[in-house]
Amino acid sequence: MALGLDRPRSGQEKAPAIGGSSRYIPGMSHDQITVVNGKVRLARRCKDLWTNRDLLVLLTRTQLKVKYKSSVLGYAWSMLNPALVLAIYFVVFSIISKSGQPHFAIWLMAGLLPWNLFNGSAIASTGVVVQNSGIVKKVAFPRELLALSTVGVAMVMFVLQSVVLVIAMVIFQITPNLHFLILLPLAMVALLIFTGAMSILLSAINVYLRDTQHLTEVALMAWFWSIPIIYSYELIAEKVAGHSSLIWIKWAYLCDPITPIVMTFQRAIYSNTSYLYEGKVHKLLPAWGLGPYAELLGVIIVASIGLFLLAMVIFGRLEGNFAEEL
Repeated sequence: MALGLDRPRSGQEKAPAIGGSSRYIPGMSHDQITVVNGKVRLARRCKDLWTNRDLLVLLTRTQLKVKYKSSVLGYAWSMLNPALVLAIYFVVFSIISKSGQPHFAIWLMAGLLPWNLFNGSAIASTGVVVQNSGIVKKVAFPRELLALSTVGVAMVMFVLQSVVLVIAMVIFQITPNLHFLILLPLAMVALLIFTGAMSILLSAINVYLRDTQHLTEVALMAWFWSIPIIYSYELIAEKVAGHSSLIWIKWAYLCDPITPIVMTFQRAIYSNTSYLYEGKVHKLLPAWGLGPYAELLGVIIVASIGLFLLAMVIFGRLEGNFAEEL
């Protein structure tokens, strides 16, 4: 994969080194060798990521080109998949099973949007360093950008899937909660930081433990069912209500960073917090105002920033032996 970085030439020139050091190898040649230093300070590593943000865009575009290489429909496939999911769930839950929840497919898609972004990036990031071993061993650049490029690809898929959701909402004449839409940018910031942190961490670990990729797929499958997407958060809250020994389950859901993000998307897009079916009120989401949702998202952002910095430190410790492991 071409990155637009030149190899070092003879004399005093060298390949671009981000966070690296340079030294001469006695008795070999007069060319300057760039050595990647895995002990660069965290502040420098973060600065290098920002300085090389153009390279992140290039890596993201390259991954997208590879993903749709020789494809006739191209990006349309990323819109057909969510459209088919919407159609299937509409038929199953609105026509066949008749769950009683109005526009269940919209509720489902509102929750799947953030989950698909996180899930897609997490799975892709586990193998991204190994798959790009050629440039990792030959070119000096912030390798964290490889993991972050999977977040960029997932973000493009997120936008395409959002288009499908908007079209479906227009067809079904569903109006989002305009009051809560202002929380979506905050939810996106929380989601992207947390996803970036997990992607960087998984990409480094998989270089040493190749089973990480398979374990991640299994863990994400279990994780999906622990998040109230197919079912509602209030369903869990009602089950544990009145049982003081089980109240921790309710709070355990909220401690999962993805759960409040999903709930925010559902609250803003689906709008309704409950519905009436067969004379009984079925609750979907807590009837909170903007404050509690914003507070939860704020906590997630702070915690995710801490996790992101930790992931950068771990990545820096591990990348020193990437060339040998690859």
